[in-house]
Formats: sequence, C-alpha cells, structure tokens
Amino acid sequence: MNKELIINSTFSEVEIALLEDKLLVELNKEKSNNEYTVGDIYLGKIKKIMPGLNAAFVDVGYEKDAFLHYLDLGPQIQSLLKYMKASQGDNGKSLLISDFELEEDIQKSGKINHVLKPNSNILVQIAKEPISTKGPRVTSEIAFAGRYLVLLPFSDKISVSQKIKSADERNRLKRLITSIKPKNCGIIIRTVAENKLVADLDADLRALYKRWETITLKLATARPPQKIIGEIDRASAILRDALNESFHNIVVNDPVIYEDIRNYIQKISPDKVNIVKLHSGKIPIFEQFGIDKQIKNSFGKIVTIKSGTYLVIEHTEALHVIDINSGHRVNQDQNQETNAIEVNLEAATEVARQLRLRDMGGIIVIDFIDMTMGLNRRKLYEKLRDEMKRDRAKHSILPPSKFGLVQITRQRVRPEMNVQILEKCPSCEGTGEIRPTILLVDDIENNLGYLIREQNEKGLTLIAHPYVYAYLTSGLFNYRWKWWRKFGQCIKIRKQNASHFLEYHFFNKNGDEIKM
Repeated sequence: MNKELIINSTFSEVEIALLEDKLLVELNKEKSNNEYTVGDIYLGKIKKIMPGLNAAFVDVGYEKDAFLHYLDLGPQIQSLLKYMKASQGDNGKSLLISDFELEEDIQKSGKINHVLKPNSNILVQIAKEPISTKGPRVTSEIAFAGRYLVLLPFSDKISVSQKIKSADERNRLKRLITSIKPKNCGIIIRTVAENKLVADLDADLRALYKRWETITLKLATARPPQKIIGEIDRASAILRDALNESFHNIVVNDPVIYEDIRNYIQKISPDKVNIVKLHSGKIPIFEQFGIDKQIKNSFGKIVTIKSGTYLVIEHTEALHVIDINSGHRVNQDQNQETNAIEVNLEAATEVARQLRLRDMGGIIVIDFIDMTMGLNRRKLYEKLRDEMKRDRAKHSILPPSKFGLVQITRQRVRPEMNVQILEKCPSCEGTGEIRPTILLVDDIENNLGYLIREQNEKGLTLIAHPYVYAYLTSGLFNYRWKWWRKFGQCIKIRKQNASHFLEYHFFNKNGDEIKM
C-alpha cells in the first residue's frame, strides 16, 4: 500500500490529508492558533467537586471548565500531587523523579472528594478536545508518546504492545527497557519498536524524559490556568504513529512546515527524509493531487460508490446511522442473496473509510442489505473487521444482528470532521438572482483600479473560473494586455477548477487573499 501525506497550509489553518493508494482516508484541520489539543498539558485549578458524578471540574483557561473523572485520576495521583507541591517549592528546579519516593496507589472504587480539594492546583493532560458545548476532558495520568515508547511518570510497570506476537521479542524488549528506563517511570512499548536496536529505544526514551524535565522546571514558577507543554503538531503526530515503509510521499506547500517535518523525520527515521517535498507549483496543492474533488464526493448526506451503490449517512444527538443502498447495481444473472453479499462487502470498505475520514465517534449503527445465510453474515463481519484494522482509533464491532444491523463503537477525542459540500452561491448569495454577467469584467476592472491606485498593491494575481480565465487571456490584445496598458503593471491571471462561474479572488504578491 502506497501512503502519501499532503499538507495544505493557509493563513488560518493547516489541512492534512492522508492518502492510501491515492484514496483519501483521513482529513485533519488544525487551526493556526489551536489550543486544547489532545496531549497538551496544563496546570489547572480545581473549581468544583461533584461527589454525585465522582468527578471534578478544572479551570484550564477554556470558556468551559474541563471535566476530570475519578477513574481518570490515575492510580498514582497522590504521587503526582506530592511531586507538584515539592516542585513548586524552593527546591523545585533540582527535584528528580528518580529520587522521589512514591505514594501508595489509590483504590479504583474510591471517592474523588477524598483525593482532591477545591481551589487546589493539579497537573492535567487533554484527553478529549472541546466538542460542541462541552469543555475538554482531562486526565491526571500523564503520558508522553514517542516513536517507539510511551513514558508514564510515577509508575514502574513495563507493558508491551499485544500486536508483538513473538514471545522472544517481547522478552528482549522488556529486558532492554528494564536496563535503561529511569526509576519511577513506567514504559509502554509500542508495536513499531519490534526488532529495533537499543540505541533507537534509548534515544526515544531520552527525548520523552526531557519533556518531563521541562515540566518540572516550568512548575516552579507556573500559575494556573497555564499551558505547561504542548503536544507536537498534528502532522508530526500522524508521522510518529503511522510512518513506515509504505510511506512514499510527503508534500507540503509551506517552507516553514517543510523544514519542521524534515527535521522531525531526520530524528525519527533518517532514511525517509528524502520523501518530504516542497510544493511550489501554480496549481493549488489539494487540486493537483485530486483531494478537493474527493472531499466534495466523500462528505455530505449521500456518498456514492463507483459501482452505483450508495451510503446515506445521518447524524443524531445519540448516534450515527448509515444505510446501505444497492442503487442500480443489480446483476440479473444472480439471486438476491448473492447480490446482497456483493453490495455489502463493497459497502463495508467504504464504511470503514468514512469512519476514519469523518472521524466519527460514539455509537455507529449500519443497516446493511438483509442476508439470510449465516455464512454470508459472518463473511461481512470479517470483512468489516479487516477494513477497520487500519483505523488507529479504538473501536469495537459487533456481528450483524438478526435484523441485519451492525453496531460499532469508536473512540472520539476530537470534534467530528464535517465539511459542508453544499455551498451558498457566491454570485446570488442565495437569492436566486445575479447581476448581469456582462458586467463581470467591469467589476473585476473596477476592483483592480481600486487596489492598484488607492491601495498601492503590487504583484496582484487574479484567480477565476477556467471559462472566465480563457475569456480574459484569449487573443493577442486580451484583457491582461489592456490592464497592463491601463494600470502600468502586469496582472497575473490563474484558473481554478473549484471556482464557480462568476467567482473571482485577488491575491497579493505574498500569496495572501485580499478580501473585497
């Protein structure tokens, strides 16, 4: 499988598209000023203790207080609170976790008001980003994820990924980690650590431990609510978790992000650094790689598959519902059962892709076409499980019920990706009436005059629909030549397939759009 990561950086956000064999399977959007990302660590202040919920609300600076349940405290919460108190004292800067004496673990069935007190400080990590009207969900069981390892302060346990099946390899990794891990730090050995050298594991562990030391230094002077340390950006997190031999291409349109990713890959996988490329073409990066078209076809209520099968996706407050329809895909030479299993197997692949692409979480109910044979229902279940193996989010799948329904629960830690593909007409603004098209060129020319003569703009670029582009640039004495004569500067004209017929935009010499 050929994987590609395409990164489109704009003024306000960074869009990250993951392609598998040219097919869009994940789409992430990260705001340039994004706060409260999963993995960020904050020093918060406990605002309320709710014994009935066995939870607390923590002020981390967000408009809604963060939610901290007793089960998210972690068994070593007493050690964390003791360490925080010592770190914020006079000797905080010199405090080492290896010299620290751990407290006893708390009981799983305990009460939160026996552990935490209102108005006290606590170190928490974002476990779920703010969604809808809810604030972030946090945990005080701090974890630092690296390429090969996960570091857990205040624990001495060593765990190995269950996906590493070889008993000899599991024992080898445990022995290596036991010999190099710091005291009072637990370690989870990730799947990608299989067959890695001790030098690779040691370098990863040192980088993670350095992040913990950074927290210790900042705690000495920190005052809640304050962000102590942030998670790496989303693009680097995807590379950290998914980079392997199947990655063949990483294309970025921003020089700063390009250098950041090259430096990051140089650290985690130096042999893959040459797959990072800087996009400098005139065509927008998402348009060149066909991502814009896939986004338009993959979001919305109805998703069509090439064979004619289509999915109807509905979202409710409690769950998501996906209905499978065969459309015009019916083979008259086959019976109903054969047609049903073929449609269902094809739909299962698209369902798994949609869950990843939209990052749908919670309860998902899928209404497949009814099948009478138990063998076919089992085949469908196995197919869906195989397709979902590539999904990094935690999930659970139940076999088809007697009504033909498949139920899936999928972890959700971020707001669902929802792209509006039905756009308001930029020409009529939804009124159904537009200005005469004969005035389009006059409007463009008037705006050019304003930008050049009143705003003193240089190096302007006009983006328009291909038809409009062809009209403006055709012939020897075309509009580009007329504008050069009239305004005394060359106006660059570019076409964009995603534009509507009467839609146009101006960009300055730095590539930033000028809002008119």
